[in-house]
Amino acid sequence: MRLKGKTAIVTGAGSGFGEGMAKRFAEEGANVVVADLNGDAANRVAFDIGKQAIAIKVDVAAAKDNQAMADCALKNFGTIDIFVLNAGVTHKNMSLLDVEEDMFDRIGDVNMKALFHASKAIVPQMVKQGGGSILATASTAGLRPRPGLVWYNASKAWVINACKCMAVELAPQNIRVNSLCPVAGETGMLADFMGEDTPEIREKFQSVIPLGRFSQSRDMANAALYLVSDEADFITGVAMEVDGGRCV
Repeated sequence: MRLKGKTAIVTGAGSGFGEGMAKRFAEEGANVVVADLNGDAANRVAFDIGKQAIAIKVDVAAAKDNQAMADCALKNFGTIDIFVLNAGVTHKNMSLLDVEEDMFDRIGDVNMKALFHASKAIVPQMVKQGGGSILATASTAGLRPRPGLVWYNASKAWVINACKCMAVELAPQNIRVNSLCPVAGETGMLADFMGEDTPEIREKFQSVIPLGRFSQSRDMANAALYLVSDEADFITGVAMEVDGGRCV
C-alpha cells in the first residue's frame, strides 16, 4: 500500500502503459483519475479498478480539459498528489519530409504543449498542498533516436528536458518531476513506430534490445510506481530508461 491516501491522475490511461499504471497505483492504495481521449476506454479501466477510480474524457492538448481533469480529482478525492502525463501520439515511421504539418502540430500539442497546460492546472494545487510528484512518459527515442521518427523523437527529447527544468524550478516547493523512457512496447503505437507490423520488422526492432523483448505495461507500471512513491523522495530530474538495455 505504498500510495495509500494519495490521489493520482493518469492521462492516456484507457489502454497500454497508462492503463497499467492506473491499475498498479490503485493496487497500492491510490485513488485514481483515469483520463483518456477515448471516454469509453477510460470508463472501462475505471470500472475494472472499482470505487477507487473515476473516469474522465480528456484531450490533453486542450487547456480547459486539463483544468476539468484537475477539478475532477479535487472534487472526488480532495487532493492531487501524483500526476502522470502518459498520453502521446506519433507519426508513422517515414521520411521527415513526408510528415504533414497537421500531424507535426498534433505531436507538438499532445506530446509537448500538454505538459504546459497540465502544469498550469496542477502545479498550483501541489504547491498549496506542500508537494507532489509529476511523471511524464518520454521515450528512448528522446535519448537515442531512430531514423524515420524525427519529429516524434524531437518531441520526446523536449519532454525529457522540460521535466529536468521543472524539477529544478519546483524543488523548493517539494514537487518532484521525472520522466520514463521506455523502448518500443506492446501498445497501440507500435505499428506506427515500426512502419508496418510484420515478424521480420519486429525481429529487427527487438534485435537492438539486449534483453530481447519489447517493453510491457508491467515494466512501465512498476517503474512509475517507484518514482511517484515516497521511496523515491530524493529523486527528481531523472529520465529513467526502462528499455531492456537499449540505451547502453
